[in-house]
Amino acid sequence: MPDTLDSPPPTTDASEAGTDNLVSIARQAILDEKRAVFGYELFDRSTAADAHTAASDAALLFNALSYAGSEALVGRKTVFINCMLESLSGAHLELIHPEKVVLEVPTLGASATPEQIAGIIPTLQDLRSRGFRIAFNQEVLRRAYAAWVPLASFIKLDLQAFKPELAEPLVKFATAHSQAKLVAEKVETAEQYERMAALGVKLFQGYWFARPTLVQAQTIRPSQATILQLINLVRKQAAVSEIEDLLKKDPTLSFNLLRFINSSGFGLSVEITSFRHAVMILGLKKLFRWAALLLTTSRNTGSPPAVGQTAVVRGRLMELLAAELLPPEDCDNAFVVGVFSLLDAMLGVPLERALETVALPQPVVDALMHNQGVFAPFLELTRACESGDDEAFARAAEALHLSNRQVNWAHLQALTWAESLTAED
Repeated sequence: MPDTLDSPPPTTDASEAGTDNLVSIARQAILDEKRAVFGYELFDRSTAADAHTAASDAALLFNALSYAGSEALVGRKTVFINCMLESLSGAHLELIHPEKVVLEVPTLGASATPEQIAGIIPTLQDLRSRGFRIAFNQEVLRRAYAAWVPLASFIKLDLQAFKPELAEPLVKFATAHSQAKLVAEKVETAEQYERMAALGVKLFQGYWFARPTLVQAQTIRPSQATILQLINLVRKQAAVSEIEDLLKKDPTLSFNLLRFINSSGFGLSVEITSFRHAVMILGLKKLFRWAALLLTTSRNTGSPPAVGQTAVVRGRLMELLAAELLPPEDCDNAFVVGVFSLLDAMLGVPLERALETVALPQPVVDALMHNQGVFAPFLELTRACESGDDEAFARAAEALHLSNRQVNWAHLQALTWAESLTAED
């Protein structure tokens, strides 16, 4: 397992190579009793501690893993993620393989009321029902959190937080009241390790085994303005030479294109190194799709990465629903409507102004700006799938004469497709 990742070529534009494009992830191994790596705890070190918010906490971290290459960072090991309570309901968790992730959830602190503690339980139960495993620290063993304990897959015992003589009663209490695996963390000496191992603890983490390794990787996100320029050229069916010129002017854009077309998922037997060749191999239709997806993961504004992921899901869901009822040539435009329906949130400007920067077919504009035309009912149904409003969902599905099963299956397919795009990055 390498301690650092190979960084892609840096951009020549200083504004694009700023801190927003640099991902710093601290990784510390969690070992079993045979000293084999059981998993890694990851810490987002891209932001200052005083700016650590729910958005940077989980959404940014998962986005960073997509770019940095989670396979190189953690391999096939279990990933432990420190979460804030505010991030546990985030849409980004819908795009993650729950079987690979353990969510480390903090308790509410000494001042929490019984009502506040009970109020978190439905969220925790929902995460468990979706397949996520949850880890708590030893604070969960306090009487006030008794209802949380059955939801624990792991309980982490911080050896710096209690006196050595309390280790045995804590381990016995945790073992008697839960099925959770115990992790001794902040193990700094052989004596601490031996004491906890003798008490039956099977998992260990701390400086005595390995200090956290800081991994940095450039995400190389092109500017949204440049991506919109590319989309505009493709929609106008510009000459290959004109598109090639734009790629030559933006190293981040050209890097992403060559990385994509040479990825194993694309299936080419030879490596493509020429921008012109890349454009010709990909074709304008696929180039537009690629650029639209790239736009959802670029970040010029403070919009969370989850917005871009939601846009991708919308696009694919719109495309799948349209395929049930509309001619094939309309499905691409349905995809565009879905992806661009969140363009205002991604760019941080009103939708009307955002749409002025890109040439789009009139039916797409009608759906986005006026909720009219052939694509409007599909967009309404797509939004209803996200809302949790059963009446709105039933009304929108009925208007298109689609069954619940058809829509739910398409939504599942869209989520899976968006997840595969994240994995490929």
